[in-house]
Amino acid sequence: MKQKIFAICDTEEAYAIRLTEYMLEKIRLPYALHLFTQLEELQKFMQQEEVEILLIAENALKQLREEYVRQQVAKLFVLQEGAESPEDDKEDQNHLNCINKFQSPEKIVAALYESIVDLSDWRQKMTVQDTEVKLIGIYSPIKRCLQTSFALTMGQILAKEHKTLYFNFENYSGFGQMLKKEFSMDMTDLMYYFKCDKDKLFMRLPSMIQNINGLDYVPPMQYRAEPKEITGLQWLELCRNIAGMGQYEYIILDLDDSMEGLFDLLQNCTKIYTITKDDNFAVAKINQYEQILKFHELEEIADKTVKCKFPIFKELPANMDLMTHGEMAGYVKAIVKEDLYGE
Repeated sequence: MKQKIFAICDTEEAYAIRLTEYMLEKIRLPYALHLFTQLEELQKFMQQEEVEILLIAENALKQLREEYVRQQVAKLFVLQEGAESPEDDKEDQNHLNCINKFQSPEKIVAALYESIVDLSDWRQKMTVQDTEVKLIGIYSPIKRCLQTSFALTMGQILAKEHKTLYFNFENYSGFGQMLKKEFSMDMTDLMYYFKCDKDKLFMRLPSMIQNINGLDYVPPMQYRAEPKEITGLQWLELCRNIAGMGQYEYIILDLDDSMEGLFDLLQNCTKIYTITKDDNFAVAKINQYEQILKFHELEEIADKTVKCKFPIFKELPANMDLMTHGEMAGYVKAIVKEDLYGE
């Protein structure tokens, strides 16, 4: 069966290329993607091929015969450049959809999804693959122990050679402020879409993925009124479905006490890293944690756990995208080499 066509047209070449590259990298399209920066090329192409979806800049659409274009494509989207929508949009909202051109590619793709994710081509079920994804759990009952720094360092090191996804389950991760970014979607949205329709996960996930120094991540929850409303088994099912997509070799879980079902996730991790310290409070907390595991007959969690007692690091990277540099990086590289690679 011939693959249907998704076309993008914008005479601003640099913009069009950036948007197309983002879509090719982030979205698993069930269409053949074609880019046009010359209107004549698009016209000639539409005379020879049937275009299922067209995303076109407002100025480019005005230069063409709009009625002709609307007759040629099944679904038309306009990258709106001004404050007002094209007049014809008021007459036929279902056929012509406007998206603000001057926003991030992430938001443009999210807007596209809202209109096309229910099309029959996008509802094809994803075949779950038998993959060898390794879940790496990072958890310590000790607070302010550099757990997230350790998790990000390990993730960025692994990402240099393996496709790796990172989840942070903290209530107050501070990611937005640290990265000086505003996230339009986070892990709450990911779980919402997963609960609503698991078959759409493989289409939704790419537009939610962010990247930091090669490491993929979904932004942590920004606002969470009830931290225990999502169970550990639901998070585990989500991770298994992501694993079934076959895109990742490692999923790193930066876990937190505030979440429900912490032990459910730890039980299903391939390896667990727990940071320890020598002070009395730290030792007492680790001992109590291990007693709880024993009481609940969860010794398997302890058996898969590697305890990490850090040396005194004189300096840590100032930016989250520089975690592969410095003293901690050297420490974590040795752990990865020994524990995960078996060298």
